[in-house]
Amino acid sequence: KEAIDSAGSNTEVLNIPDAESLATVLSNGVQTTISDPRLTVSYEPNYVPAVSPKMPPLPPEQLVAVLQTSIKLDILEGNIGYMRIDHVLGEEVAEKVGPLLLELVWNKILPTSALIFDLRYTGSGDITGIPYIVSYFTEAEPVIHIDSIYDRPSNTTTKLLSMSTLLGERYGTSKPLIILTSKNTKGVAEDVAYCLQNLKRATIVGEKTAGGSVKLDKFKVGDTDFYVTVPTAKSINPITGSTWEVTGVNPD
Repeated sequence: KEAIDSAGSNTEVLNIPDAESLATVLSNGVQTTISDPRLTVSYEPNYVPAVSPKMPPLPPEQLVAVLQTSIKLDILEGNIGYMRIDHVLGEEVAEKVGPLLLELVWNKILPTSALIFDLRYTGSGDITGIPYIVSYFTEAEPVIHIDSIYDRPSNTTTKLLSMSTLLGERYGTSKPLIILTSKNTKGVAEDVAYCLQNLKRATIVGEKTAGGSVKLDKFKVGDTDFYVTVPTAKSINPITGSTWEVTGVNPD
């Protein structure tokens, strides 16, 4: 509150002539005050709010093309599988493309002796995809409490549980699983890595991850072209009692 009061009466701030510079100064100010780089102020006169896309009913051959561009697959020497995904699919989409995913990707990965799961480029994703991915690397029973997501706007906490029934077979719990991370591994992908690391199911190799947020929202400031982007939910891991947000996931 003191920081806001002093900024509000700071003549230097009030005299900044252009909007973009002001947004930068305000961003730096709030990030320093609350030590959270995820909170930003931006000036975006042309911003159009993204409408959450409903999966259009694509014909199968187009779906195949979409999946092949967002998932990369290889079988390396020594029967080691390699799978790279750049976006974590949500439950709704996964259910629609499930049979195709099995045929094109998963059934080729299943016979491998170990898997390298590349999350170095995964910067986006849907929270509902977390239990899907984790469940393929755990047992069907007992059901595991993977993560809890506290949502501030609705003031509710949702428990994410492993799934006892899945399409296709599980990879199992004994074959080695290596997750590759980078500073660009962000958000939902960090959650997947953190969960599998703390369940002692995966070894994380690479850089410390971005320390993003499980959910960010953008709010318009009054009747202006300024926006505030702020985390509106947080992940609380049941094993560690803490989170990968802000600090990132540390590799093994």
